[in-house]
Amino acid sequence: MMISRFGIVSDAAIASGECTDVYFVHTDETLRGEGCNPDVAVEITASSLPDEWGVVCGTEDVLSLLDGLPLDISAMPEGTIFYPGEPVLRISGKYLDFCRYETSILGFLCHASGVASAAARLTCIAGDKPLYSFGSRRQHPAIAGMIERAAWIGGVAGVSNTCAPAGIPLAGTMPHALIMSLGSAGAGWAAFNRHAPPNVPRIYLCDTFCDEKREALAAAQAGAEAVRLDTPRSRRGDMRAILEEVRWELDLHGFPHVKIFLSGGVTESDIIAYGDIVDAFGVGGAIANAPVIDFSMDIVERNGEPVSKRGKKGGVKQVYLTEGGKRLLLPVTSEHPSGGTALIVPALENGTRVAPDTISEARARLQYFLRSLPAMNK
Repeated sequence: MMISRFGIVSDAAIASGECTDVYFVHTDETLRGEGCNPDVAVEITASSLPDEWGVVCGTEDVLSLLDGLPLDISAMPEGTIFYPGEPVLRISGKYLDFCRYETSILGFLCHASGVASAAARLTCIAGDKPLYSFGSRRQHPAIAGMIERAAWIGGVAGVSNTCAPAGIPLAGTMPHALIMSLGSAGAGWAAFNRHAPPNVPRIYLCDTFCDEKREALAAAQAGAEAVRLDTPRSRRGDMRAILEEVRWELDLHGFPHVKIFLSGGVTESDIIAYGDIVDAFGVGGAIANAPVIDFSMDIVERNGEPVSKRGKKGGVKQVYLTEGGKRLLLPVTSEHPSGGTALIVPALENGTRVAPDTISEARARLQYFLRSLPAMNK
């Protein structure tokens, strides 16, 4: 298997099943040697989550990987909220047709769902304050597009990486390097204003060389629409006091319209602590390096008979959302609950895609689910 100059596994290696855990190679060879290739149904579930609920993401890559194979796949569409123990994706077919793909399937779902879940939780906490994905430098560049896609589905207002999928708005103005290269904050702001496209907001970085409130006031006088503070961690001071001082000076000198943008190691606790005074947040590692969702894939049916390993529930299942918002996990053989909506729907039928989603549809779906959560309606 060829590895690129930057240690990246190629699309071809993933599509061929070469990118897999070695025990699936042994399993494939052993079953073929025994002449055993059962009809199975497998379900992908997470027994526990970093938070109360998670967001399904990465399904599009799974379907792209398995497209054309003689398999049936049903799944919760991307952007669906799920809970521990609920299957998010089911594959039915001959086991050896997808045995070597388990590693990649889980990788797609675990990583993207973790990012989307973190983005969704943080945007919920931020409320009406825009939150942007600024985590490109905290991840391998090969997966920048996946990270930004998952963050966008999760609800961020924009992303910083230029390799984000088309249609996702880009956000970001200047780094400290621009100001340091030009020798002063004022020179950096003025040069940026001269050369940046007119549609790029004039958000000026205000903590490079001197006191934040002094630079923020100077930036406002230079025509800034917003000032960005990027050192909540490295300052090691009372960030709340710094923000209050900046807001006070801006208001006092006739700039109440100039907003405050906070970035630089922003965490959930920062959003909670400063959400009443900060107008927008740039979030890096808290989204890009979010904990993965610990999904597992388990055979739940073999040659038409329910089976399970220890600690798992056998048989093919469905998750229903009732009109009252209650969720029910039932065997597919159970009677459809009155008024219940099945959340696991066909996605691939004998290798053919069924009604593919767009990113916008997945994003809108999550917003619908979030509005239905009790905590969102308090």
